[in-house]
Amino acid sequence: SFNKHFRMLNFNAPPLKNTAAEPVWKVLIYDRFGQDIISPLLSVKELRDMGITLHLLLHSDRDPIPDVPAIYFVMPTEENIDRICQDLRNQLYESYYLNFISAISRSKLEDIASAALAANAVTQVTKVFDQYLNFITLEDDMFILCHQNKELISYHAINRADIQDTDMEAIMDTIVDSLFCFFVTLGAVPIIRCPRGNAAEMVAVKLDKKLRENLRDARNSLFTGDSMTAGQFSFQRPLFVLVDRNVDMATPLHHTWTYQALIHDVLDFHLNRVVMEEGMGVEPSPAGARPKKKSRKTYDLTAADKFWQKHKGSPFPEVAESVQEELDTYRAQEDEVKRLKSIMGLEGEDEGAISMLSDNTAKLTSAVSSLPELLEKKRLIDLHTNVATAVLDHIKVYGSFQKLRFNLTLSVNVCLSAGTPEDKMRLFLIYYITAQQAPSESDLEQYKKALLDAGCDLSPLNYIKQWKAFTKMAATPANYGNSGVKPMGLFSRVMNTGSQFVMEGVKNLVLKQHNLPVTRILDNLMEMKSHPVSFVFVHDLKNICPLLVKNIGSNPFQEAIVFVVGGGNFIEYQNLVDYTKSKQGKKVVYGCSELFNASQFIKQLSQLGQK
Repeated sequence: SFNKHFRMLNFNAPPLKNTAAEPVWKVLIYDRFGQDIISPLLSVKELRDMGITLHLLLHSDRDPIPDVPAIYFVMPTEENIDRICQDLRNQLYESYYLNFISAISRSKLEDIASAALAANAVTQVTKVFDQYLNFITLEDDMFILCHQNKELISYHAINRADIQDTDMEAIMDTIVDSLFCFFVTLGAVPIIRCPRGNAAEMVAVKLDKKLRENLRDARNSLFTGDSMTAGQFSFQRPLFVLVDRNVDMATPLHHTWTYQALIHDVLDFHLNRVVMEEGMGVEPSPAGARPKKKSRKTYDLTAADKFWQKHKGSPFPEVAESVQEELDTYRAQEDEVKRLKSIMGLEGEDEGAISMLSDNTAKLTSAVSSLPELLEKKRLIDLHTNVATAVLDHIKVYGSFQKLRFNLTLSVNVCLSAGTPEDKMRLFLIYYITAQQAPSESDLEQYKKALLDAGCDLSPLNYIKQWKAFTKMAATPANYGNSGVKPMGLFSRVMNTGSQFVMEGVKNLVLKQHNLPVTRILDNLMEMKSHPVSFVFVHDLKNICPLLVKNIGSNPFQEAIVFVVGGGNFIEYQNLVDYTKSKQGKKVVYGCSELFNASQFIKQLSQLGQK
């Protein structure tokens, strides 16, 4: 997807071989959707390097810049088309390159043509492109469908008791449009597998139909032509595993232990950007004075940050140690520069000093030339020191909670003796979802009373109770039994170590790797093992297009995409990354309709369980 963005910002021309050539200066106009798609991939500096002097929102007040070309990257909505037509009438730019995130309908294209005619700007509308980029790439191996209006395709939206058929159709169409864009960008027709009888199957059937229709139109198929060759289809197609969030409700509620997932759990982290509030000064305000306003700091955690790339999947204690090591290395380099500078001030002293001076001139030159690199290193160290400290502060807040020994035999009062109401609810929900044997009604009433007394809202539990009854998924061994998601598996280890776990003996908390339910499903299907009966092979597609006549074969898949309908999380993503590392030569991409942390998921469960 990055290459596609690069081409788009270069007027959809292939990148020039002579990279030294000066870029053409232009403005980038995007809507909120376009902004969300671009911001995790390209920094302001990278945009500038590509010649983007200004990047502005479509619906902001924009002054005319008549001698500069404009690249638009927007959704083809009625409102956006109207604004583009207004721009044409107001003659804002020299020329217009219109890039639509999703395919634009013929009628809307005609509206633009009419406006261009009326404004006498037909020749200025240089190119119109359907980019098929209606998804957000967060990592090389991770994508989500949207950030704006994500509540429209959320777990809550899909699982509402009062949902109308037309609403469900609209949700499924939105998801399928984005997945279709993903496969067009990938340039591959997948082999689809999904469970029966839930939202994932509805998505699979609709996506299959859309792929078939596109392949049937040989002249206009997006899977043939310049971007692809028939030869590509002679290789194995990727496996596409669609799962429903309902297949594993416990994992999103877990407290996790890896850096990226922890940041998402406890801080404001979205689209690879973490926002934190910081005090303006360290000293306390004088008595009676107004408390000082907190400033908001924003940090981008991107692929360019080598520390982040190396440690985002590491257990948090290792990260804290690595930040310290980086800081020590930086200080040693900084001290060396200071030492050399002081030596350079010794000229005219004695011969010894002069000989030291000549020896050290080259060293100082070298040190000074590496200064920009050193400053960037310092910036990243400061960034991760601040972020890791903020994470640590949150861990300390529920530090007393870690003392709690949650064995299922303990009394309710002991189980709920510490932690915030949300922590208690998370803990209890995981127990309730994963318990081999559900508590009796009388026990459940006792639990509910204790939760209420502890200040918990029982709505999420009401929904999970309905969900269990409806799906008859009483957390059988097939779902959770051997997965390492044993009741409180991660919690009990963390809690039994006591509150000293924060920085002492913390390495003992690095848990043995277990495959989560979604990873186990993928492994079964990818390795062609006996797979759950509930997973079906959605139409082969091979009879539609001569390019696809080759049989699928029975070899294990080398490439797979897992997609969770109803929302995903960094815990599952990291589990798949770790699984892939153990399988040489295999590639796995993780996608989800939206990315939520435990707090956001509980909120959705609460809305569903309100009576």
